Formats: sequence, C-alpha cells, structure tokens
Amino acid sequence: MDPLLIVVVVAALASAACWLLSLITRDTSWVDRAWSIVPVVYVWIFVAGAFVQGEGSVRAVVMGLLATAWGVRLTFNFARKGGYTGMEDYRWAILRQRMRPWQFQVFNVLFIIGYQMTLLVLITLPAYLAAQHPSALTGWDAVFVIAFLGFLIGETIADQQQWLFHQRKKQAGGTLAPGFVTTGLFRFSRHPNFFFEQAQWWMFYAIGATAAVSGGAGLLGGVLNSTIIGAALLTVLFIGSTIFTESLTAGKYPAYAEYRRTTSMLIPWPPRTRAAVPHR
Repeated sequence: MDPLLIVVVVAALASAACWLLSLITRDTSWVDRAWSIVPVVYVWIFVAGAFVQGEGSVRAVVMGLLATAWGVRLTFNFARKGGYTGMEDYRWAILRQRMRPWQFQVFNVLFIIGYQMTLLVLITLPAYLAAQHPSALTGWDAVFVIAFLGFLIGETIADQQQWLFHQRKKQAGGTLAPGFVTTGLFRFSRHPNFFFEQAQWWMFYAIGATAAVSGGAGLLGGVLNSTIIGAALLTVLFIGSTIFTESLTAGKYPAYAEYRRTTSMLIPWPPRTRAAVPHR
C-alpha cells in the first residue's frame, strides 16, 4: 500500500478523534495536543514504506530523526506548560465568546481541526518526496540538516527563556513588568520561537527538494516542487496566529505598543531605538 494513503487514513482517524473529543469535553485544544506527535508518525510511515518497497533512503531516515527531535522537544515544552492536563488554549475560549455556538463549531471543524490537521500532513510530505527519490547524501543535505539543528536549538533557547520569565512572573504574584518577556532572544524578535519553528520546516522542505534534484527532477519537480505548500501554509498560519495573539496582548499590556514598534515581529533583528522626545 502507498505510504501516503496510509498517512491520509491515519490523519483522517486522528482528525475524527480530535473532533469527537472536542464535542465531548468542550475543549478544542486536542489538535494542539496532537501537533507535536502526528507529524513524527507520518514521517516514519513514509520512511518505513520506502524500506518495505525496497527503496530505503538514508536521507529519509535522517529526516525521520530530525522530525523526532522536533517532536520530542515540542512535546516536552507543551507538557511542562500543562498542555496535556486539560488546559485549553485561551484564544479558543475568547473566540467561543465572540461567536454563536454554531459559528464556533463550523470554525472548529473547518479551521481548528480541518485546516490544521491537513497542514500537519502537508509539512511532512518532503519526507515522502525523499523516500521516492533515494540517492546519496550531498553537501546541501549537510547544510540544511545543520541549519535545521541550529533552528531547533534556537527554539529551545527561546522557549526556555519564555518559561523562566513566566516562572518568575508566577513567583512575583502574577505581575512582573512589563508583563511579557523582552530579554534574551526576545530582544531581537517578539516571537523568536515562532520564527525558529517555521524555519525548521522550511529546512525540512529543502532536504526533500535536494532529494528530488539529486533524483534528476527539474526546477518545478525539484527546487520548486509541490510539497512547498506545507511550509508556506505553516507560515501563513503562524503569521495569522501571531497577529491575533498580539491584538490580545496589546489590549492587556500598554507597554506592548512600544515593544511592537521597536522589535521585529518574527525574524530576529537588532531592535530599533526608542522614539526621541521632541525638544520644546
């Protein structure tokens, strides 16, 4: 059986489970709990399928290991924040209040579950592409693997800095000026963890594209192949989510407006200077 078909079936079952659980528990964060797990499963299905078909790829195995490292790190960070203890994403609760019940259920089916669970399949398709084009590793593979690991380390550092800030904030009774983290990597980006997360999946795409190029695919089938849609839609999701999250943060913390003015949203960049006070 084609590994892609197996992944589609598994994804459909996982989506149905998330939908049913969201109805039973009135908690729409089940996709969040699956986010760091199902992509790893999908990648290893692609890897195993290639070996079963007698076309095992070292590159695909490397991609499986990278996806696993990504999943383990993200699962750990989500778990320590209470993600698996029944805590719903606060943004879903806010949207539920702003919508009629039937509107929120449509949003739940089409976006929270439909869009996101489909996206989790799409971002793993470069591994399927690599499994279809088994070939020797190249220097480009080394560049993209090293970049992936660098972005993985960057996200780990950013999440740790954010975790430590919120621990100090909790110890301070829930208030710690300015109310949000602005030091470390957050001095150069308002969401460095989001940037590094997206960058890893762009590197994942690049490794799959390298496999296609090595296998003799042309420009459209190699460098610019159809699996790019996963990384592109992930970026769209993160940008949209960031804009919505920041609208909530800005309403809660007055100092956030200045932080937003001086600090890059995603791409780490030296902060802009504060506005000068005009002389009278």
